[in-house]
Amino acid sequence: MTDTSENIAQKQLRIAQQALAKGDLDGAEHAVSEVLKSYPNDPNASYTLAIVHRMRKNPSAAIATLDKLISAHPDFARAYQEKGINLLMVSEPQTAGVALEKAVAVDPSLIESWKLLIPLYKKWGSQREDEARQQVKLLLDLPKELVTVISYLSANRLVDAERLCRYFLRENKTHIEGMRLLAEIATRNNILDDAEFLLETVTELAPNHIDARVQFTQVLHKRQRFHKAFDHAKKLLRDFPESKERIQRAYASACFGAGHNDEAIRHYLEMIEREPSDHFLRVGLGNIYSAVGQNDEAVLSFKKAAQLKPNYGDAYWSLANTKSYKFDDKQLSEMLVAEEGLTDDPIDKIQLAFAIGKAFEDRKDFERSFFYYERGNSLKAETTHYDPEQLQRRIDSQIQICSTNFFEDREGLGNNATDPIFVLGLPRAGSTLLEQILASHSLVDGTMELHNIIDLAKRLRGRDRTTAGVPRYPKVLEELEDSYFKKFGTQFIDDTRIYRGDAPFFIDKMPNNFFHIGLIKLVLPNAKIIDARRHPMACCFSGYKQLFGEGQEFSYGLKSMGNYYRQYVKLMDHWDHVLPGFVLRVQYEEVVENLESEVNRILNFCGLPFEDACLNFHQTKRSVRTPSAEQVRQPIYKSGLEQWTNYKEYLQPLIDSLGTEIMERYPINSG
Repeated sequence: MTDTSENIAQKQLRIAQQALAKGDLDGAEHAVSEVLKSYPNDPNASYTLAIVHRMRKNPSAAIATLDKLISAHPDFARAYQEKGINLLMVSEPQTAGVALEKAVAVDPSLIESWKLLIPLYKKWGSQREDEARQQVKLLLDLPKELVTVISYLSANRLVDAERLCRYFLRENKTHIEGMRLLAEIATRNNILDDAEFLLETVTELAPNHIDARVQFTQVLHKRQRFHKAFDHAKKLLRDFPESKERIQRAYASACFGAGHNDEAIRHYLEMIEREPSDHFLRVGLGNIYSAVGQNDEAVLSFKKAAQLKPNYGDAYWSLANTKSYKFDDKQLSEMLVAEEGLTDDPIDKIQLAFAIGKAFEDRKDFERSFFYYERGNSLKAETTHYDPEQLQRRIDSQIQICSTNFFEDREGLGNNATDPIFVLGLPRAGSTLLEQILASHSLVDGTMELHNIIDLAKRLRGRDRTTAGVPRYPKVLEELEDSYFKKFGTQFIDDTRIYRGDAPFFIDKMPNNFFHIGLIKLVLPNAKIIDARRHPMACCFSGYKQLFGEGQEFSYGLKSMGNYYRQYVKLMDHWDHVLPGFVLRVQYEEVVENLESEVNRILNFCGLPFEDACLNFHQTKRSVRTPSAEQVRQPIYKSGLEQWTNYKEYLQPLIDSLGTEIMERYPINSG
């Protein structure tokens, strides 16, 4: 669209809206039709046309227009509200209620939708009548600035929302809704520590604010404070049983996070019975089934989500992410149609692209497969903020500060516990396999990817990330009093106790802990650390075709992936030099080729007696939440070692980025 044509279209749309305001329906329809001739998918033009149809008392035409609009723009909140109004005109209150609920789910500031829901809820005897009344009262009482903030949030205008919200809070520092909305903005910007602090304050000031407490539970879950989130959600459900429907999603997620999987499944099934057309619930339920090894049930749940919403990218990606599922021709066709035109949502497009890449890979059409993997990665990279220079500073500062003398001067200061076994490395390098092998041992508890060490590093870094250009962490380690190291080690043991069973050892499988091996040595000098290593081409390409749930922003480009691997090896070489013998390196390819000898080597390093269960790790029943969940429930197989070679002709940017030293160290023909 050129500037000139866009200006003409906008002018025509303004003419239509002005005519509509004057009651000139013919003029409004003519003007908006001119816009739609050139731009048939313009959401505001379609919305205006639907209003014209309604005012002409033609709700069927309005609904048809709105359905097309919603299909192309599923987050256009006012379209759902308008659809609800028209459905009420044709005496379809049930479907009208669904549309109005969707409207307020997308944009909670739509007071007209809340008003229309009140009599519907009253007629149905729904417990949500009180919620709707409270929302109407809230919006009527809310300062206009905050109503605008809510509207900005619904349109994902985060910069505008934050600017206006902070401006308002400057004069109203403890305004409950202002603080809650600022926490929502912080959550969407992934500044979760700020969000947690704000919401904890809000819940203390207003303990009866259900939405704020639900929001607090969700932020705790995002921060992987799973047991704290569960305790909070359980108390919330107990305190407000009449508001169960408002709380239940957060409670079910918290159950899953804390490992109460049967309880989580029960609540998801209950919500699905109440809301059978909700596609989000199907994916949520499928994720639990997948984690506990009920793969058939997971697939059925994901497929149902895709049926309920054909352009729902998460449903298709979740199917692909089981690794074992293969799309049929009909599903592939549906995904291609959805990716090319049925959705403008960037998240759906990203997820669909990765799923299509997997579908073509299974068909051995590697050219088209790579096209879609590359497409998905390019789209995803646009949403991330990966900074290779910051990575370089992080690596160099660890090497500079954490010298041999540095550790010799601080030897024996930490907590001497022998409980923790850290399994770390790069994503897709085999850490889940090593965790499963160790967790199959009777003396070892498997937990999850614990954030405790990373959170400690963040606390040490504080708000001031650099001092005179040098990263504050790890430099701050030079300044700490000796007593702190034992204190931090003890705190780690105490805080992780809740994730463990009764075994004397436990695993922390946070891959990114490789940055913090120096910190671990200081606070837990007797911990065991295992570095899961995989051939760089296999590891990097496996990461490249994986859409991660969060983090791993380096993985969405071949050059950035290669550079990250190179920097990781550089840092691990440093740890080997200054802390000889502290880290056991386990090569994935060696585990696949020589399982028994590698298992013996791992167990000997950890001081554990041999057990056959470690060889039969695939029979161990436990919840696994990583992309390798299905793979570690199968015996070792070799077919995955060389998969990357199918794409070799497209991977020269990765080879170049890895560099000569890495490629000579790990020759391509080494497998």
